[in-house]
Amino acid sequence: MDSSLLVVVKDGIANLTLNRPSTGNALDMPLARELLQAAIRCDQDRSIRSVVLSGNGRLFCGGGDIQSFIDAGDRMPSYFSELAGVLHMAVTRFMRMPKPLLVVVNGPAAGAGLGLAAAGDIVIAARSAHFSAGYINIGLSPDVSTSWHLPRLIGMRKAQDMLLTNRRVSAIEAEAIGLITRAVEDSELENERQRYTALLAGAATEAIGLTRNLLSESFNSTLEYHLEREARSVVTAARSKECAEGIRAFLEKRKPDFAAGRDA
Repeated sequence: MDSSLLVVVKDGIANLTLNRPSTGNALDMPLARELLQAAIRCDQDRSIRSVVLSGNGRLFCGGGDIQSFIDAGDRMPSYFSELAGVLHMAVTRFMRMPKPLLVVVNGPAAGAGLGLAAAGDIVIAARSAHFSAGYINIGLSPDVSTSWHLPRLIGMRKAQDMLLTNRRVSAIEAEAIGLITRAVEDSELENERQRYTALLAGAATEAIGLTRNLLSESFNSTLEYHLEREARSVVTAARSKECAEGIRAFLEKRKPDFAAGRDA
């Protein structure tokens, strides 16, 4: 039986591919568990410097697997509790890991798929892709970080519009309102993926991890508390071998080799 999630780790890059194309990469319990396992591995494996999440087939991710909801029958509330719990642990790991997450949206992203896409540090999408919430249409409220990310990325009014009316947002509009980083021609998506993958894998991973933490906490901090966090964070970064390599490379007028300079 094929895995619901393809995981390929090579040259410090973990490529994760949602692999249920016949269902639009809909999220069921087996896929949720595989995502959690992959997220833990990406978080803990120090040889992994960056993570790329994409989808196989026409869709990036169509959301939850409605057939699995139906199959749960009277157990549906308990099934939702378990499914959301596992997916949320996966999202937390992806967001807290000390390395960047690149999300490549090859096609439509809906419901929980919208949440997965929004969780990326860099999100690139094919121009043919589009984004929608979908929850209200089947009588559900958001999950998988959707209602947390959208107000922060696109503002409360646009988040209300997407979540309450299920308005579909094109890739072009998604870039314009800040939901994604870039929308590119479908034919250029793979080239853009490779460009960002190389950029992130070659960057100072520890500094990226510290920066991710600062950004995620910025909405919850007073100015003074956040300045203190920045001060402590930059001191931590200054102690790293990556920082030593970066400064040495600057003085030697060459490109830094952060992979070699990273702490063991």
